Amino acid sequence: MKSYQKIIITATLANSWIYPEVKNWPQTTDKLVDDIVACYEAGATIVHVHLPRGEEVETVRRIRESCDVIIQAGMSSESIPQRKGDFEAQPEMISVMLTHHAEHFTQTTVDVLHPLSELEEYCKKCKSYNIKPEWEVWHQGSYWNLNFLINKGLLDWSKPHFLTLFFNWPGGTWSASTYDEYMHRKKYIPSNSVHSVSVMGEDQMKLLVFVLTHGGNIRVGTEDYPFLKKGVPAKNNAEIVRNYVSLCDHVGREIADSSEARKILGLK
Repeated sequence: MKSYQKIIITATLANSWIYPEVKNWPQTTDKLVDDIVACYEAGATIVHVHLPRGEEVETVRRIRESCDVIIQAGMSSESIPQRKGDFEAQPEMISVMLTHHAEHFTQTTVDVLHPLSELEEYCKKCKSYNIKPEWEVWHQGSYWNLNFLINKGLLDWSKPHFLTLFFNWPGGTWSASTYDEYMHRKKYIPSNSVHSVSVMGEDQMKLLVFVLTHGGNIRVGTEDYPFLKKGVPAKNNAEIVRNYVSLCDHVGREIADSSEARKILGLK
């Protein structure tokens, strides 16, 4: 296998949108912090966290006192004003959707527009708080918007760009979790970028093995797929992370620790 840089594993700790009956995600702030520490110790270098509203600053403080994981604030479906607490907590990263949300889950539907004017505001706000955007890429139109921001000079400060490519998330922005879809999406990634991959559903491992052997990073956890394999729920997120750490070892990809991940991502 071609030699690639060390792998960055992102653990996403929220509830499962398509398997709401599986209750193996942390449902209190105390359990959230404990789960994050366990994921970090298992090998995750980034945690994608839906910070509890009203507790954002305190939660980030508690995480940082407990471990050296990179904190990525999620909930990109919310507006910038709704995420005021995320910015004030100053995580290293914040998720930003590059196109609109059009998701259809078991118990809820999400339809939220994110116009270019909002994306431009995100660039300026992230720069003012020194928070790196994590760009959510759901199809090729996402690249058009990202290149628009790059060409306007709004992201010179945040290189390399960190992208998460999403597959098999149901709804109007769905895309197939197949090898050719991944390679097609990978082909058009803007230069000076690092990418990770999120797969929802039972095809997750099949595609992520392919991603690992083709230089990508991976995002795993209860929000994306709360099972170790079909019909076998994980005990917790740390067990999911350990499962993929073992897989990385099997395919010959070393795991980046938090210091190495910060260098790869250009984080101080």
